[in-house]
Amino acid sequence: MRILIATDWYKPVINGVVTSVVNLENTLRLQGHDVRVLTLSSNVHSHEDEYVYYLRSLSINKIYPNARIIYSTSRKHIKEIIDWKPEIIHTQCEFSSFLMAKRIAHRLDIPLVHTYHTVYEDYTHYFAPTANMGRNIAAVITRIVSKKVDRMIVPTEKVQKLLRGYRVENPIDVIPSGINLERFFKPCSKEQMVAERNRLGIPLHHKLCVSVGRLAKEKNETELLQFFKKLAPKDCTYLIVGDGPYRENLEKLTRELGLEDQVIFRGMVQPKEVPLYYQMSDLFLCASSSETQGITYIEAMASGVPVLCRADACLESVIQNGVNGCCYEDFDQFSEAFSRLLQDPEFCEKLSENARIKANEYSLDTFASRVMESYKKTIRGATALSDQKVV
Repeated sequence: MRILIATDWYKPVINGVVTSVVNLENTLRLQGHDVRVLTLSSNVHSHEDEYVYYLRSLSINKIYPNARIIYSTSRKHIKEIIDWKPEIIHTQCEFSSFLMAKRIAHRLDIPLVHTYHTVYEDYTHYFAPTANMGRNIAAVITRIVSKKVDRMIVPTEKVQKLLRGYRVENPIDVIPSGINLERFFKPCSKEQMVAERNRLGIPLHHKLCVSVGRLAKEKNETELLQFFKKLAPKDCTYLIVGDGPYRENLEKLTRELGLEDQVIFRGMVQPKEVPLYYQMSDLFLCASSSETQGITYIEAMASGVPVLCRADACLESVIQNGVNGCCYEDFDQFSEAFSRLLQDPEFCEKLSENARIKANEYSLDTFASRVMESYKKTIRGATALSDQKVV
């Protein structure tokens, strides 16, 4: 099948949308499909790189960190896509690339599938003066997008319920994003882990907690720092891997809490390096409740590191509390789980084994096959609708 994937976010940007897109396109290609990508350039010049079309764009960093908006279309590249004649378009964002994808779909009279990655009402502090206004804006934008596509894909039932609450009427398929599990199943050497601990100045006898991801206000990292201050023994280090607009605030809070000797900000790392930081750690922490799926949870589980995270609807089918990970709703629950995870190696081993088993459900092949089935249903539905119009 000829498939065009349209996304505002793409390599070299590192976030959940990009990870999902790259995993999907690569796996579909391995399964024999012809896949191309329409995305935004990092500057005002359009260009083409093998199977990826980059349209020139402008930064709108003041509205949302690292965000960009299309500057103008490239007739050359759009003509190439139209001449290639994709059979379906799969959009991954709701803005610039979506508008271009809709124009191409209309021109070719082909269906459009959309994955809803972002719960925008959790990001109201970026674009609305109040949370209630932000939710209303998010609902309106979502309904407008839904009326322009034939089918929607969401990563969890949490997001499906949200869209139904927004009065979205499209067919919706719940398909968790796939993960390259082999990267995390493959063990890093003890020498690698020891060397990285030494390089970062983390004593080998210290228990090591880790979080991985973009540093933004909605990720609720401040809660973890405050909890860590109250609970962590002196022989425990917290390693924060990632970067983002809220890093400066978190570093300031770390100083105010007097945690400079126990908290390390590693910054951004290359995707190939991420498994090392999971595997060299004793515990993965996350306090976010703004996730649509939470890919880092599954990466940690596949790596065999016990997970302690804030309870969230997106995790209901992922983490079974006390079986393959631990969830908390308040400080007391966090405290109980945190203490046990640092002191009970048998409990940690049980969680680790069960987590690896659960992670198998998120393989790339399963992900791509389910998305392909969604494409086929969409095409069949569009064909049937077209036949009805003819009659």
